[in-house]
Amino acid sequence: MIDSLPRRAVLCSLIAGLGAGALAVNAQAATTMDFSNEYNASSIHAEGDAWFIDRVEELTDGEVDITLHTGASLGFRSGDHFYAVADNAVQIADSLSGTLGGIDPIFLLSSLPFLADDVESAKRLYEIARPEYAEVFEDNNQILLYASPWPASGIWSEEPVTDMEGLQDLKIRTYDRNGTEILRNAGASPVKLSWADVVPQLATGGIEAVLTSAESGANGSFWEHLNDFSAIKYAIPLNMVHMNRNVFESLSESQQDAILQAAEETDAHNWEVVQERVAQNYETLESHDVAIHDPIPEDFRAGLEEAATPVLENWLDNIGERGQKIIDEFNQTQASD
Repeated sequence: MIDSLPRRAVLCSLIAGLGAGALAVNAQAATTMDFSNEYNASSIHAEGDAWFIDRVEELTDGEVDITLHTGASLGFRSGDHFYAVADNAVQIADSLSGTLGGIDPIFLLSSLPFLADDVESAKRLYEIARPEYAEVFEDNNQILLYASPWPASGIWSEEPVTDMEGLQDLKIRTYDRNGTEILRNAGASPVKLSWADVVPQLATGGIEAVLTSAESGANGSFWEHLNDFSAIKYAIPLNMVHMNRNVFESLSESQQDAILQAAEETDAHNWEVVQERVAQNYETLESHDVAIHDPIPEDFRAGLEEAATPVLENWLDNIGERGQKIIDEFNQTQASD
């Protein structure tokens, strides 16, 4: 019985119990989330996501614990992420925008060919269109946190592809509908593949070229299969990082503010990093004896742009007035530069 114990022992026992209880409460208070990304940990996107997670941890004093899963380790690829996040199968995801084109054509905007072929214009296009992106996510129980731009897409190949003839019947991987249409128009034999399937298809000969950035090729060690990179500067596609709205709203107001602040900072961070990445990627490619064709011949560029014209027209037909407004505003800002 307590009365038979020395007073000091009783007090120590009570204090220890209270301390254990406080630790249990703190442990329970930490909110845990899973964050899915199909690219590998050294990719520009995974590194940006890790930067976001670190900022959230700092801003919430560890109250929000987010675990990043790269390489599609949760079983989700970009094309799966939209509904996986909407259904809370995963709380946050980093998704290649073009893979969501079947949900809404707005997601094909950043990969429209030769519309925005440098980082500054791609950022301007994103800022103009962001409210449209955000609305689609909002209508599907999600919030848009930030974008992750890729360096400009080019063509990785076994043999140099520096003219339209080099594209004829070329079995080339594309990442969305836009790329498939333009390369088919140009005479190639495009195959739309998720990133996780690219290297296995290269290894088995299922494809012989890839439409993607120098960044992706470097991360995928493409030099083990391909010898050339042609910087056609086709587009600067975006990844979208999106979060389940119910999970977001379950957080305290201060935690929500921290998530949004970290997202805003990560957005700015990612656009700065992408400008530095091309030079780093080229150094890596050169160290592995990859031939880099930058710039490409003007007649090759002109041929690709001609093949691309119907793609923009088809996109405008599908999306209607809201797409035309974005393009018009973007063209006005380009003309004023």
